[in-house]
Amino acid sequence: MLNLSKECVILDLAATTKEAVLRELAEAVRHQCPAIGIDEICRVLTEREQVGSTGVGNGVAIPHGKVAGLDRIMLCFGRSRRGIAFDVFDNQPVHLFVVILSSVGLADEYLKTLARVSRLLKQADKRQLLLRAENRQDIVDVFAASA
Repeated sequence: MLNLSKECVILDLAATTKEAVLRELAEAVRHQCPAIGIDEICRVLTEREQVGSTGVGNGVAIPHGKVAGLDRIMLCFGRSRRGIAFDVFDNQPVHLFVVILSSVGLADEYLKTLARVSRLLKQADKRQLLLRAENRQDIVDVFAASA
């Protein structure tokens, strides 16, 4: 099961660029972890993007990284109806974003979470549910039902 909080779901991202979407998602995460600064979260996500885009195709990106000070895995979901250019190999705009943040000490759980999120978002029917969801609870339910 993937534990996603309703407070970390953004149904309609305002961002129109890669940098802006990372900041908007970082702000949502920060509301759940006020001790960690937005700039730190953005730095971690941006550095990871410099290694290689976390856009995985099919309108999906999974920005992720390790942040000092976290005591658990944090997930944040964002949806862009118009899509955002995200340097993806298939050159398609990204509509669904899932940020995964972890502390350095949770490497095994971090990798398992990344694999679960990836499996979930590879399923076309699940992507459609996420794209059509009308409220935050619908999004949370899709994640909660994933194995």
